[in-house]
Amino acid sequence: MSGKPRVVVGLSGGVDSAVTAWLLKQQGHEVVGIFMKNWEDDDDSEYCSSNEDFVDAAAVADVIGIEIEHVNFAAEYKDRVFAEFLREYQAGRTPNPDVLCNAEIKFKAFLDHAMRLGAEKIATGHYARVRFDAASGRHQLLKGLDETKDQSYFLHRLTQAQLSKALFPVGELRKTEVRRLALEIGLPNARKKDSTGICFIGERPFREFLNRYIRKEPGPIKDPRGRVIGRHQGLSFYTLGQRQGLGIGGVKEKGAQRGGGDHAPWFVARKDIGANTLWVVQGHDHPWLLSAALEAGDASWIAGEPPTAGPYAAKTRYRQHDAGCNLSNPGADRFRLNFTDPQWAVTPGQSAVVYEGEVCLGGGVIG
Repeated sequence: MSGKPRVVVGLSGGVDSAVTAWLLKQQGHEVVGIFMKNWEDDDDSEYCSSNEDFVDAAAVADVIGIEIEHVNFAAEYKDRVFAEFLREYQAGRTPNPDVLCNAEIKFKAFLDHAMRLGAEKIATGHYARVRFDAASGRHQLLKGLDETKDQSYFLHRLTQAQLSKALFPVGELRKTEVRRLALEIGLPNARKKDSTGICFIGERPFREFLNRYIRKEPGPIKDPRGRVIGRHQGLSFYTLGQRQGLGIGGVKEKGAQRGGGDHAPWFVARKDIGANTLWVVQGHDHPWLLSAALEAGDASWIAGEPPTAGPYAAKTRYRQHDAGCNLSNPGADRFRLNFTDPQWAVTPGQSAVVYEGEVCLGGGVIG
């Protein structure tokens, strides 16, 4: 056995985790692959391709020369992630399952399983980095070097204990370099497209999928003047800032504000759960779509305690540029952000994640 630690890699069938496993093997680690199956309600459907993904992961393991184990965490996923996901949607919010999935499955169920296999570390194909800060004696979560692929947003709920066991080798690379390496190594999935969709459930028509689990409660769609201009299918099926699928494309509002006009598109701006009413506005920059501040709860801080109040940057959605803000009332469970510039479509249920430069400090759920 090598002197380097045994590392268990989550092999998803995708190119990022494949290159992760190869890099660790090159570094001399004893590497074991694990394929996680976390969804089985309709695994024979055209959308959920876990069987296909496992075939890809097994082919990768064969080329790299490592063992692979197939592990089923479907029960844990349903209890810890999917049940919460549905609860949030039913409450009219828009949850982020990838955040919960990382905290509860990849860095809990998977980590626990890997430790039982004698692993000293686990690794995934996330574009993020971990650094031990000797001054504070703590592990820090850093953005991935490829800012266009950085996934620290999805990892902001990780704890010191979880980060101390985590390796993110591709976080040090750009995506183009990962693809180049995969081709050079001859990995069978080198050209496989990146997955999108709900964590572990895959790509599928979203409203159709939610319909199976959430009852439709249609109601009125109103404009800012209170006129009923359409009917919605149920508030759970819409999110703030949504433009497609409203069924009101031909309706006009005279004198639409800021960036509006007769033909400006409609956007979901508010959801009134009590009145079962969806409020929509015309124009991307309508004041109802802009927020100068937010309150977040269910906070999770990577250092194990909240940062001091003051100026930071934040993201209120993935793939958003950092927004300057002032953090106030930072507590173990709640905090407030006041933005330098108003933010567009700040959505209850999504994560507000706080940064100090390249260091991800943690975050919370937007209320």
